[in-house]
Amino acid sequence: MGESLTKMRRSDREIKDKEWIIALLNRAGYGVLATCKDGQPFTVARNFAYDPENHAIYFHGARKGRTFENVGEGTLANLNVSEMGEWILSERAMNFGVYYKGVVAFGKLSVVEDSDEAKRGLQLLMDKHFPDLKPDVNYEAITDIDLKVTAVLRMDINSWSGKEKKK
Repeated sequence: MGESLTKMRRSDREIKDKEWIIALLNRAGYGVLATCKDGQPFTVARNFAYDPENHAIYFHGARKGRTFENVGEGTLANLNVSEMGEWILSERAMNFGVYYKGVVAFGKLSVVEDSDEAKRGLQLLMDKHFPDLKPDVNYEAITDIDLKVTAVLRMDINSWSGKEKKK
């Protein structure tokens, strides 16, 4: 895995700036997570939080269902995050398009078994999506009981790339 997955045909649209990539991950509401099991690809929209300390992405969900069933130790996965801009009109159909920004991250997905890390991953999600709310002030803090029904997943990022079609 690595550079071959993130190599772009249109190098003029490639964004190599790590801060640009992180900024898009931090403001995106959700991304599409892809896994594969027994040769069958599976994608699902998921909210997520990027963790710069571990260069990882955290997700959460039920301990049942396809996403959870597809995750083994080190399951290969990718996350696609994008922002759509204005439509591009043209005289010819083949030249219509859209301005966009996107990030694709590749890595290994696993279930977080450590209680402290799982709580930290969930808190990163809360802080990203509900920044004005505080644990034990606006809502009950995450407990070990919560972790019995909620799975926390971590994707350790092996490679990523940014892409932007500008005006």
